[in-house]
Amino acid sequence: MAGDTPRTTWTDADPRAFVAEVARPLRRRDAETLLALMERVTRQPPRMFGASIVGFGEYRYTYASGRTGHAAAAGFSPRAAACVVYLSDGVEAHAGALARLGPHSTGVGCLYLKDLAQVDLGVLEEIVAASYATLTTGTYGLRAREGGQP
Repeated sequence: MAGDTPRTTWTDADPRAFVAEVARPLRRRDAETLLALMERVTRQPPRMFGASIVGFGEYRYTYASGRTGHAAAAGFSPRAAACVVYLSDGVEAHAGALARLGPHSTGVGCLYLKDLAQVDLGVLEEIVAASYATLTTGTYGLRAREGGQP
């Protein structure tokens, strides 16, 4: 598609094998939990988006500049310091739920979780479901840093 400039693409790698190979036991446990939670919430199979993101579903975006692309509509990555849950609609869209989540930190479109045993998984499920619904409703036009509202 003209103007389509994906930075990351879907791969044929097995997401379950990727999760099984996570070196740190706590991260692996949390990745297994996130894999099941996101598969349940999105009703989509997990797929690898790039080398280290487990993604579910897909959304397309078009910016005012005309640039278009695609990305995982829900996803996570088990990083060394924390598991990252991607909220491409922006964390501000989930401020109320995040206040009830438990220990976490955030970036513009990222939720960092060091130990899922310390957070309310029901609230996390609520956040993932709301973000996924927003992103898959149509073509999404704003970056998380632009306010996260379509």
